[in-house]
Amino acid sequence: MPMSRWPALGHDPRELGAIFAGGAAGGLLRVWLGSTFVTTATQWPWAIFAINVSGSLLLGYFATRLQDRLPLSTYRRPLLGTGFCGAYTTFSTMQVELLAMLEHHRYTLAAGYAIASIAAGYAAIWVATAMVRRVRVVA
Repeated sequence: MPMSRWPALGHDPRELGAIFAGGAAGGLLRVWLGSTFVTTATQWPWAIFAINVSGSLLLGYFATRLQDRLPLSTYRRPLLGTGFCGAYTTFSTMQVELLAMLEHHRYTLAAGYAIASIAAGYAAIWVATAMVRRVRVVA
C-alpha cells in the first residue's frame, strides 16, 4: 500500500496534515483576536467583523494567486485556503452575535452588521482578486 494514500478517507495524509496545520494556525489567531477585543451584544462586534473581512481578503488573494500565478502545488491551497482561512473566518460566531443582538432588541444593529459583513466580505474578495491579477510577473 503506497504511503501517499490513506485508504480509510481516500486522501493524501500530507494534504490532511496541511489542512490541520493551517486550521490550527487560523483558529488560534481567531480565538486570540476574539478574546482580546471583546464586545457586548449591544455593540458592533469589530473583532469578528475584521476577522471575517480580512479572512475574505486573504482567501481571495490566496485562491487567485495560487490558481493564476504560482505553479500548482498539492499542499498550498489546503494549507492556506481550506485550513487557515476556513478556521480563521467565523461565520458561526457572526450568527451567534446576530442572535444575541436580536435577543437584546438591537434590530437595526443586527441588520447593519449582517449586511455590512456580507458586502465587505465580497468587496474584500474582489479587491484581492483584482490586486493579484494586476501584478506583472517578471520572468
